[in-house]
Amino acid sequence: MMPGHQLVRKGAELGFHIWSVWDPSLIEADFAPRIEEFSEQLLATDFDDETSLRATISRTAQSHGIDAVLHCGHGSSVLPVVREAWRLGLSPNPPAVYELLWAGEGDDRVPAEAPRVGVETLTVNGSHHVLGMTAQRTTGPPHFFVTGYLHPAPLTDDEQKIIGALVEERLTESGYRSGPAHTQVALLPHGPRIVSCRAHPGTDRIPLLFEIARGFDLEAAVFRGLQGSRPVVPKASRYAEVGFFLLPEGRLETYTGTEDIAVTPWVRGARFPYTVGDRVAPIGDPHARRAYVVVEGDTPEVTRERVAKARQDLVTDIRAATP
Repeated sequence: MMPGHQLVRKGAELGFHIWSVWDPSLIEADFAPRIEEFSEQLLATDFDDETSLRATISRTAQSHGIDAVLHCGHGSSVLPVVREAWRLGLSPNPPAVYELLWAGEGDDRVPAEAPRVGVETLTVNGSHHVLGMTAQRTTGPPHFFVTGYLHPAPLTDDEQKIIGALVEERLTESGYRSGPAHTQVALLPHGPRIVSCRAHPGTDRIPLLFEIARGFDLEAAVFRGLQGSRPVVPKASRYAEVGFFLLPEGRLETYTGTEDIAVTPWVRGARFPYTVGDRVAPIGDPHARRAYVVVEGDTPEVTRERVAKARQDLVTDIRAATP
């Protein structure tokens, strides 16, 4: 359910046969062909229609002898899917687990200015493995919109142990038995606090940051975990950062610089999915994260500077949105 094309490709390369399910209104147009290329089939269904959604899962599982159902996203479709997967015996996690993982999500007692890290974990046969931690980059006051992620998060060993123990405790108390999880943790003066815990791999190219910084394939590890293989994560040898292009809201008139960014030696990935005439989402809108650059460097300061340079190299003319 809702897999990214990189995840589907990694699974296919490992020999898995994958049937991907998406709501056509949610999948990005340029991603659909890539997902379909590495899937046995790309199935379309309305996620708001629970009966139809569960019927799609059931029919596909029974027709093709599916061994496991994995939901790779978040939202209202999660519970219907995991309930159907549990009924079919295709998930080791009871549906109640997901509600327990989400406990406290949306708690407004966590101030917006608190630094936050994302913790990637993989649970194999009930054993939780902390894979690594990624720091958020933000705009700062007053809105603290997320502008990118840095991996590994610059934390002390003691801070990592405390945060990791907190996340493992949440996973254990919920009864989570198998699969990836992405947990957002706020770093408060009195100690870390979980902001959200979701049973899917990190998004926004976080898996690519792991691959660059550690040489660890997080997406492949998810599939190997389904086979009972426990992850072995190398220490980071460098830093990797994804920075979203900070564009004003409006209609794109012209743009230049993408070719220069793509051939910059320290750039490890970039995406600019807009064409002339497209509406550009404002900073803070999840759709604004569609355009990004990924860089590597020896220090967090170097990666920050390289992201800033890539943002300068992208020159756009955007007509302001009219009321």
